[in-house]
Amino acid sequence: MFEVLISLLPSVLLEGLILGFVYAMIALGYTMVYGVLELINFAHSEIFMSGAVAGAETFILLKGTIANPYLLLLVAIIIGGAVAAFVSVSVERLAYRPLRKRGTTNRLVPLITAIGASFFLQDLVRLIEGLWNNAFYRRYPTFDAFERTYNLPVWLGDIVIILSLFTFFFAIVYLIYWVGVRLARAKQKRPTRNTLYALSGLSILFTVLFSLKYREVLTTDMGLSIQMKSLLVIVVSLAMLFGLNWLVNKTKLGVAIRAVAQDAQTASLMGINPDVIISRTFLIGGFLGGVAGVLFGLLYTLVHPYVGFIPGIKAFTAAVLGGIGNITGAAVGGLVLGMLEMLGGTYLTFLTNGAMGTEYKDILAFVILILILLFRPQGILGQQVGEKV
Repeated sequence: MFEVLISLLPSVLLEGLILGFVYAMIALGYTMVYGVLELINFAHSEIFMSGAVAGAETFILLKGTIANPYLLLLVAIIIGGAVAAFVSVSVERLAYRPLRKRGTTNRLVPLITAIGASFFLQDLVRLIEGLWNNAFYRRYPTFDAFERTYNLPVWLGDIVIILSLFTFFFAIVYLIYWVGVRLARAKQKRPTRNTLYALSGLSILFTVLFSLKYREVLTTDMGLSIQMKSLLVIVVSLAMLFGLNWLVNKTKLGVAIRAVAQDAQTASLMGINPDVIISRTFLIGGFLGGVAGVLFGLLYTLVHPYVGFIPGIKAFTAAVLGGIGNITGAAVGGLVLGMLEMLGGTYLTFLTNGAMGTEYKDILAFVILILILLFRPQGILGQQVGEKV
């Protein structure tokens, strides 16, 4: 049993990494809007869905016209992102802006509005697809170029296992330290740098001892492989993350976005139109969501008007896990959630003798959300929202 669990670890973590990048792409849209308006835009799930459906229609319509699959994917990404951006801006203009102009201070009002917009978009896409195709379940065509599989080197699997063991042991010793501090009711609850060094050294020691004891199992050829479409998801996700960080931190539009996030009224006195900046923020977040939708469809093939609900909720969980409003935190939260979900979904079957299957991985995301809200509501990297002074 132990040998089986260890042999599955690299492939499970790789699948979790790919899933985490999908969550990270969707979470970027959540965190963009929250960073400016402190609004949980639950309609972003359906914005993501609209991009996925538009991408599917683009693939189906242009498959016989554009022979190069990579060029076809680029066109689908542009069209899917543009459709999602249009839907996002429309939701902001028609649903959220009237509430801001009316001076609504109750946070429940925009939240309920977002949920209402979400249901409206689901039924709207279902109506359009039903009238156009007499069916609203759409499949992405498959291409040999995207299904091609590449074998990864053996040493990469060994590195994945060693890093996973170190992370596991560090989490255990950190949990013991945290419980000890709480029981002792010490004033200094956050570990100092020297304490972190000590915990890391102890984790390295446990990792080395464990690796030496089970070296025959750990050095077995795991046969890791990855598909081209998974590589595309990783590359585009990283490009989106670095591009968004550059946009927010290095451009005039980014300065304006941060100014409006800090104090919209003062920013307006400096010549910045908050409505325009907020609209552009929704435009960027919607485009990113649409791109994520197209890549999601490419990865999992089937899309429909309700496909955005579960991934959207999990992406929101990832944004909270990493630190809502924090762009890098959204990516980190997505990766952590994706890997934890795959680990839980795979190993629960073995550890419970089949009593709990892979379907319980969805529950794991919500358990993580509850724990984060209880013990570290600011997330792993901390919230990053404007503070009015």
